[in-house]
Amino acid sequence: MLKITQIKTGVLIEVNNVPYQVISASYQMLGRGHGMVRAKLKNLQSGATSEKVFRGGETIKEANLTKIKASYLYHDQSSLHFMENETMEQFAMPENQIGFAKNFLKEGTEIEIFSFLDKPISVNLPIKIELEVAETEPGIKGSRETAGTKKAILETGYAIQVPLFIKEGDIIKVDTRDGKYIERT
Repeated sequence: MLKITQIKTGVLIEVNNVPYQVISASYQMLGRGHGMVRAKLKNLQSGATSEKVFRGGETIKEANLTKIKASYLYHDQSSLHFMENETMEQFAMPENQIGFAKNFLKEGTEIEIFSFLDKPISVNLPIKIELEVAETEPGIKGSRETAGTKKAILETGYAIQVPLFIKEGDIIKVDTRDGKYIERT
């Protein structure tokens, strides 16, 4: 059990038998020693976000999630397929359950998957991931969408804005939280 002062960004909690990850939390001290935490939560089963207020004296159940090391295999019409690294057991997760993370998965990528009650519910990617630029036009001064950037399509099919000096075949680092270019490697 967690006290409200232990609710911080990244903490995994359970509310009404549903696992959530704390996206942000702010603690406020009220009169007479009581405090409250206003938290933005991400439902790990549906991907929806919501806000919740926890009052002083409340205890919150820590989510009992299991982390599974797995490799991404392939994508079909509606699901992404993975293989657990230890047991070599294969399983699928619906595309809508994985959400934005699907844009950064390439064949053979090793990742962590959160499991709740022995059911895979969420993909946990590293913050930075390296991907190859599959397609981009040459950077020509004067003909560009925004100052100093151009569109590039990564090997996963995801399109991002990159600096003009990036060319096809370059390996770049991308932030998996917002899908933005970080640096060329």
